[in-house]
Amino acid sequence: MFKNYIFDLYGTLIDIRTDEDSETLWQKMVMIYGYRNCEYSIFEIRRMYKELCSKEKSKVKAEFPARVNVDIDLTKVFRELYEYKGYTPSDEEVEFTARVFRCISTKFIKLYDGVIDFLDSLKKKGKKIYLLSNAQRSFTVPELKMMGLYDYFDGILISSDERVSKPDFDFFDALFKKYKLKKIESIMIGNDFRSDIGGAYNFGIRSLYIHQEISSPITGELLSDFTVMDGDFRKIKPLILR
Repeated sequence: MFKNYIFDLYGTLIDIRTDEDSETLWQKMVMIYGYRNCEYSIFEIRRMYKELCSKEKSKVKAEFPARVNVDIDLTKVFRELYEYKGYTPSDEEVEFTARVFRCISTKFIKLYDGVIDFLDSLKKKGKKIYLLSNAQRSFTVPELKMMGLYDYFDGILISSDERVSKPDFDFFDALFKKYKLKKIESIMIGNDFRSDIGGAYNFGIRSLYIHQEISSPITGELLSDFTVMDGDFRKIKPLILR
């Protein structure tokens, strides 16, 4: 039926809950930076983090003015938070800081039921599997490995690397150009009606929408070719795998 199966990650393959506004997170980040004599108050580090994120997005937007949906590499922000206090961190320290941030802000993370079975079925039939994720490489690659997903993918594109995110045409286009995919042979599977499904529709490929508890509300026309509205990932296989 299809040769290339392109997946969103969070809310599609992985069920995750995070809270980047929690007091506990920012208390711990004050400690992490304090270990390097970078003294912040909770108020200051949270304010600086948001300001630096906004600054980075403005830089990307200035470089790519046609892009509506830009993304940044958060490791740059964590590095600047050190440098602002006069400390020059190593790449390893910055990467560690990013992962501590993710760990503390994550309430839980797990695979949806049926994910591994479906990916195994795709592999057995010789299908190609790709990831197109609005995410941070520092978080996503370790989580893919932790969940046992990493080796299933024939190609991975992460928005923090490309500085563009779904539903932007350029992000889909980057995946198809890098891996020489054909639109007629490809389908997008995702849980966001706008980013995954709207993006796929505008790019000119078919899609399957799966509604999960963390999916954004559907506020417009759902443009998917296939739907699973009750979040049961196991229902995907009979719909799109021949």
